[in-house]
Amino acid sequence: MSHAYLGLGSNLGDRLLNLKMAIREMEKSDSISMLDLSPVYETEPVGKKDQPWFLNAVGLIETTLEPLRLLDDILGIERKMGRKRENKWGPRNIDLDILLYADLIMNSDRLTLPHPQMHKRKFVLLPLTRINPNLLHPLLKKNVTELLNECSDRSEVRLFEKTP
Repeated sequence: MSHAYLGLGSNLGDRLLNLKMAIREMEKSDSISMLDLSPVYETEPVGKKDQPWFLNAVGLIETTLEPLRLLDDILGIERKMGRKRENKWGPRNIDLDILLYADLIMNSDRLTLPHPQMHKRKFVLLPLTRINPNLLHPLLKKNVTELLNECSDRSEVRLFEKTP
């Protein structure tokens, strides 16, 4: 069994329901167990600004799946929920990302671990600090609290609700 941290986001439709549905789909799997979930944050879009605000959370899972198989499973959940990948950084009903998988460092054409942008995104770091403030980034050798304090992202992130 390995631990992984997943980012969850939605900015189309019933955003909170979308997060709940994605979590329910993960919990149906015999290979994924949700161990902890951050509070939900409402966040200003990063990159493409002319779209609705997101709801974001981070989940800690335990899994028997190897990283690429986990990626296949969460992409399958996105497809099942009707995710359309039309525009980079565009609006989406659900977005699931592997942020960290144990302390694995990986760079393939399909998956880079740790997530290459996580240390630059307040909407990822803030929820991560609520689950594990001392979690160490395996490449940068800093914990997520330090990364949050050093983060240059000035987009607005505000507490939305405790959990989905």
